[in-house]
Amino acid sequence: MTTGALAGVKVLDLTQMLAGPYCTMLLADQGADVVKIEPVGGDPTRLFGPFRADDTARHFGGYFQSTNRNKRSLALDLKAPEGVALFRRLAADADIVVENFRAGVMDKLGLGYETLAAANPRLVYAAIRGFGDPRTGRSPYADRPAFDVVAQAMGGAMGITGPDARTPLKIGPGIGDIFPAVLAAFGILAALTHARSSGRGQFLDVAMYDGIVALCERLVYQFSYTNKAPVPEGNHHPILCPFGVFSARDGAVTIGCPRDTFWLELVDAMGRPELRGDPRFASNNDRLAHAAETNRIVEEWTSRRTKAEIAQALDGRVPFGPVNTAEDIFADPHMQARQMLVEVEHPGSATPVTIASTPIRMTRTPGGVRQRAPLVGEHSAQVLADAGIDPREVADLMARGIVAGA
Repeated sequence: MTTGALAGVKVLDLTQMLAGPYCTMLLADQGADVVKIEPVGGDPTRLFGPFRADDTARHFGGYFQSTNRNKRSLALDLKAPEGVALFRRLAADADIVVENFRAGVMDKLGLGYETLAAANPRLVYAAIRGFGDPRTGRSPYADRPAFDVVAQAMGGAMGITGPDARTPLKIGPGIGDIFPAVLAAFGILAALTHARSSGRGQFLDVAMYDGIVALCERLVYQFSYTNKAPVPEGNHHPILCPFGVFSARDGAVTIGCPRDTFWLELVDAMGRPELRGDPRFASNNDRLAHAAETNRIVEEWTSRRTKAEIAQALDGRVPFGPVNTAEDIFADPHMQARQMLVEVEHPGSATPVTIASTPIRMTRTPGGVRQRAPLVGEHSAQVLADAGIDPREVADLMARGIVAGA
């Protein structure tokens, strides 16, 4: 039996790519029954790698496995009237519907929020789109498709990231998808709480563009206060000093001294007591005014030491962390202690694969990774049986290709 704070919550997940599946993954990790509604041919992201060398079946790759764990799959043709009618029957008993199509797609299918809410007033309907939904504010870009890189660029993340003011840089992880996904999950739970107390659901949406502007809140107030647009500043901080990346003999480390007490601890660790009384470094603002000199002093110290030696000198005294590779993360005892890397079965491969677990830990209702991502339509018959649909009707739908099973 599924445990978790969201056990018993029914979610119909129509999403694809990264933003939507990540949002519903967060709900599934905490115990919600998330039914992934896929085309009868499967979610196209099943074709994305990487794949294990011995995986000849290729039901899905790492991209799909990571964000679709803990979900059940129902393969359903929503282009057929029978498929639309079946989805409406499922939505009538659902708590949540999540989709990330372009604005208007679900309305054209006859599955828009107003239609579904007429039969299920307590339904929480969430959409993640590049530029939002006209229901909450029509953007001039409403009809544009968008992906992570578009949201990163337009929302300001790329504009304040990079080695210098002339070189904007895409951030490695897909924050243009993932942060809006997290916001959508938060909005869903807020709306669900309201629905449970009032009996009334609602429509909510998160624009990926808006989400990244919210993530980059610093650039908004900086421009408002100074009338200067922030630009990429490399691996250091425009307000705090020292606060950034410094070279080591065997890689790089991060050091942050947002408080003056941390600076004094760093000075002592570096064996530079004379810096304690130097007015150029007395406060954060003083150090910021002499940032080049401050960072040079720290860099001279770190560059002569290994990451392990720096850790030994600063551990527990100054905020510090090595710049880790994936190999470093896999070997870090913190990951084992926190159970952040979990193994799951991968159909078609002889050995399990490792994916990142949930970082949300609860003492009474622990969530986590319970099962691998599903095969296409692996749970179609089960999901429809749970909804009280006659097995003979299910068999007929499968025979006509409206529903597919694994």
